[in-house]
Amino acid sequence: QVRLVESGGGLVQPGESLRLTCAASGVNFKIATMGWYRQPPEKERELVALILRNGTTNYAESVKGRFTLSRGNARNTVYLQMNILRPEDTAFYYCNTTYYGSSWWGKGTLVTVSS
Repeated sequence: QVRLVESGGGLVQPGESLRLTCAASGVNFKIATMGWYRQPPEKERELVALILRNGTTNYAESVKGRFTLSRGNARNTVYLQMNILRPEDTAFYYCNTTYYGSSWWGKGTLVTVSS
């Protein structure tokens, strides 16, 4: 059974940093794509960053140069390092894994960027 648990959200001021963690279990990491998505208030969910099974990462234009997605050494943890946070980064952030045409989601963690 796939389980994704996000942590690390919180309230920060513009310009500050946060690191989100996704702890995954039951995932076939040899073939899975792992990603972070976010849903700002009253907006659609959008892709933030993906890491493919070969380690290639892709980022939304709005976060390039500020956010970094990485895997833990045990491969069952995925991190999203978020630097130079902006008010428009405020959203629920969700961890996702996709393989064999199926997709699983965590329950999300809230990031609020406000002065």
